[in-house]
Amino acid sequence: MAKNTIFTGTATALVTPLDENGINYELFGKLVEFQINQGVNALVVCGTTGEASTLTDDEHRDAISFVSKTAAGRVPVIAGTGSNDTAYAIELSKHACEAGADALLLVTPYYNKATQKGLIRMFTEITEATDRPVILYNVPGRTGCNILPKTYRELAEHPRIVAAKEANGNLSSVAETISLCGDMLDIYSGNDDQIVPIMALGGKGVISVLSNIMPKKTAEMTSLMLEGKVKESAKIQIDLIPLINALFCEVNPIPVKAACAAMGLCKDYVRSPLTEMESVNKEMLLALMRKEGLIA
Repeated sequence: MAKNTIFTGTATALVTPLDENGINYELFGKLVEFQINQGVNALVVCGTTGEASTLTDDEHRDAISFVSKTAAGRVPVIAGTGSNDTAYAIELSKHACEAGADALLLVTPYYNKATQKGLIRMFTEITEATDRPVILYNVPGRTGCNILPKTYRELAEHPRIVAAKEANGNLSSVAETISLCGDMLDIYSGNDDQIVPIMALGGKGVISVLSNIMPKKTAEMTSLMLEGKVKESAKIQIDLIPLINALFCEVNPIPVKAACAAMGLCKDYVRSPLTEMESVNKEMLLALMRKEGLIA
């Protein structure tokens, strides 16, 4: 049962430009235009990198509306509307559909977690309450809840559950999921250090943190893989490992916010309980960015 693919290549998991007054929409617009002009294939708004967990309900809704309107159909917009409360996720997902988002990104429930049966029920209920394609988001390091390959297989039976952002770090599990689901479920890497390995297994691309600051190079990496140029793509992956590691040396999105700020794409501001980047780590990150020619 082949399904419509939302995107192939690179989707940027956008940071949300914040300051003491809330969302800075002038900088948000600048970031969106930068991404589209640099050739990314899709945009994700209000994901982990977008600090969705500390946005107010109004901010969350407004951010989805803003990115959908600003992108204006040039690339697909994927709205993060997952929650550990199914009813709230449904309400947020309905808003995203009304706002013009092209797809929904649904994270596994955090803190209260769920059994595999509970995951199937929750994701099915949200999908049934809306009319957009759904990307499941598996990031057990954050949520304490892992989608198993057999669960993916069952969820993939739904015609509008079309893909998964897989950030469990387990390539064997990813291989099993692809083996079980075939073309019923597109797989995207949720880890920037595993783009090439997951695409080599049949993944369709990445939902990326790195592409906030290197959209063109990240898109080139995925494009080369889609063209079958594995060696060339792998070289980019390997060459960028030090920078990727620096972007995750503290909890995401602390480092990428600092990096984007150095490029004038946002303020170096994260909401509590996150804190600004430690100075020694920040110096290392900025040095690597200078080496890549991203900043002077």
